[in-house]
Amino acid sequence: MNDQKPAAPVRGGGGFLRIRLDLAYDGGPFSGWAVQPGRRTVQGALEEAIAMLIRRPVRVTVAGRTDAGVHARGQVVHVDLTEAEWLGLNRGAELDPAVALLRRLRGSLSRVLGDLTGSIEVHRVCLAPEGFDARFSALWRRYSYRIADGPALWDPLGRTSTLWHQDDQDVGLLNEGASQLLGLQDFRSYCKPREGATTIRELQRFEFARGADGVLVATVQADAFCHNMVRSLVGSALYVGAGIEKPGWLYERLLARQRDAKSVLAAPHPLVLEEVAYPSASGLLARAELTRALRQ
Repeated sequence: MNDQKPAAPVRGGGGFLRIRLDLAYDGGPFSGWAVQPGRRTVQGALEEAIAMLIRRPVRVTVAGRTDAGVHARGQVVHVDLTEAEWLGLNRGAELDPAVALLRRLRGSLSRVLGDLTGSIEVHRVCLAPEGFDARFSALWRRYSYRIADGPALWDPLGRTSTLWHQDDQDVGLLNEGASQLLGLQDFRSYCKPREGATTIRELQRFEFARGADGVLVATVQADAFCHNMVRSLVGSALYVGAGIEKPGWLYERLLARQRDAKSVLAAPHPLVLEEVAYPSASGLLARAELTRALRQ
């Protein structure tokens, strides 16, 4: 990216400017996204790196929390900075503060991560439009999940991001069962509910297809996800794909609205947050307000 003159800041509420960061990470070395005392987390590392630059503690808001071992290519967060902090990032140079933050953040992340340098990469920084909220403004999140169903597909070079599964999977059975779960549903049977939180979600895509390498890839997209929802959906679907359960079993599980001995979680390491989508700038605030109301 070429050096540019600083962009005029857009003022946010409370005298702060809202900054959007797009990032990717290898979740393998981390105990998930969220800060946890005594554990290395993606959020903890990112906040420490930003605080190193602006010399105060910060808190970032994420589009979608990821569990321990889960990766991201298209994660989105926001952080609020004062105008002075934003404009001071370029250290007086004729450089857009967004470019300055991106460059300096890569350096501070390297110092925070040490031998894990490269496990978190910030790809884009920009001033967020008015009304933007990384979590509540999102229209949907899309995940992928790779499954090598049979030893002939077990590639040692991809073992950290692909499930090695013994049972051959029937793509037709998988998609027949998965399609019955689409729409606005109560996914309590496929979630680890959080106290006081709804388990109603709109599942927009749940489908399986083989790539050119023969590996099976699940695509799961929803307006939002409950805790463990994607791993639970995939783990249950694998029983159908192997012929152990009928396709309608997935819907029967949904209607039961409870977790029991048949509830199963697929391993976390093949799961990747691929993309988070947002409305146009004019619709950001309305979307955030609607989502907050639904989540309450």
